[in-house]
Amino acid sequence: MTIAAGTQATGATGRSPGRDWGRLMPFLFLAPWLVGFVVFTLGPVLASLYLSFTKFDLLRPPTWIGTDNYVRMFTADYRFVQALKVTFTYLLFEVPLKLAFALLVAVILDKAVRGSGFYRALFYVPSLLGGSVAIAVLWRQLFDGNGTVNRVLLWLFGIQGPSWISNPDTAVYTLVLLAIWQFGSPMIIFLAGLRQIPQDLYEAASMDGASKWRQFRRITLPLLAPVIFFNMVLQVIEGFKAFTPAFIISGGTGGPVDSTLFYTLYLYQEAFAYFRMGYAAALAWVLLIIIASFTSMSFLTSKYWVHYEDDGR
Repeated sequence: MTIAAGTQATGATGRSPGRDWGRLMPFLFLAPWLVGFVVFTLGPVLASLYLSFTKFDLLRPPTWIGTDNYVRMFTADYRFVQALKVTFTYLLFEVPLKLAFALLVAVILDKAVRGSGFYRALFYVPSLLGGSVAIAVLWRQLFDGNGTVNRVLLWLFGIQGPSWISNPDTAVYTLVLLAIWQFGSPMIIFLAGLRQIPQDLYEAASMDGASKWRQFRRITLPLLAPVIFFNMVLQVIEGFKAFTPAFIISGGTGGPVDSTLFYTLYLYQEAFAYFRMGYAAALAWVLLIIIASFTSMSFLTSKYWVHYEDDGR
């Protein structure tokens, strides 16, 4: 009787229903995320890949045109080349200068500075506000022909500065300065890395007569290399995705004469100004390939200058 009841409870497969539910529970908890990933991430990604091979203007169904979008992009679109040029120029100055300034401030704050906690919070604020529309509008006013920057130059040095954002030779560098001003996020990461460096190394180097600069080159930089690498990869990706400052400061045109035509701004224009959604999707996939290529090259070259504690070297 008891054996029969036990057999009935476990079923023909010899497994209890409770055990089956236990195996299904993790998938039930993951289900909301899986549904969201498929519907809001994987689905749009695959749809954009399909649209990149079509002609689509939102008003009519997409028409398959094969690789025409990519052929036009690489052979006949001078604004595509200009957008790449502007973006790479921006990255060339923004990433190293921002990281260098963030590291400098982190090294200073890492010392026993009175009120260092307050300064850390204060320097982090621009990273929270820098991507906002209000800050971009304020930056435009600062570097206008009659803006605060030119007034200070005239008052202190008697120099009549140009309209920085209207001059093709200087417009992109105002955006570089705005990005450097948002150094708070890499600074915090650098501070965390500096706190992990053993102080015994500095004490031993001081006893051997090493100067502060030599300690920085021989101890701080090598041991901080993984953090520098991490910050560099993040900032390169963020630099490629920069959009709001260029859109607001240029009025959405990328001017003057496309000198602030960031890649993302050009992609936006193609999609939402000219309604060439298929071409914009192709631009987005090329941007993805560029970012992936730079990230891959960074990881491949990191083995020559980034060393970890468990490398055995």
